[in-house]
Amino acid sequence: MKRKTIPAEVKEEVLQTIERFNRIKLASPDCRYLARFRGKYLYLYREDFGQVGRICRLEYKGGKVPWEMAIYKYSSDCYDPYECWFPGAELVDGTVEGALKAGMEAYP
Repeated sequence: MKRKTIPAEVKEEVLQTIERFNRIKLASPDCRYLARFRGKYLYLYREDFGQVGRICRLEYKGGKVPWEMAIYKYSSDCYDPYECWFPGAELVDGTVEGALKAGMEAYP
């Protein structure tokens, strides 16, 4: 069985979205989002003053709303796709930018 992966063109678009968000919204050399791809998942991390922390995991679904977000919970050391009561949850809209914005609220 073929393992699901994120298409290369989608990965490139994601990286451009993150770079644009870092440049315009964060606009700080000391704070930036980082991306790691693994199979059908995109892991978002944020580097703040040299410290890298987990923010969320996005699962690629394709279609009109291509991403499903799971926030990282430090209290249980896991990504929780069912957690919807965190600051910024209302910003989650199935896009990478929505996840970046929600991450800024969840982990200021």
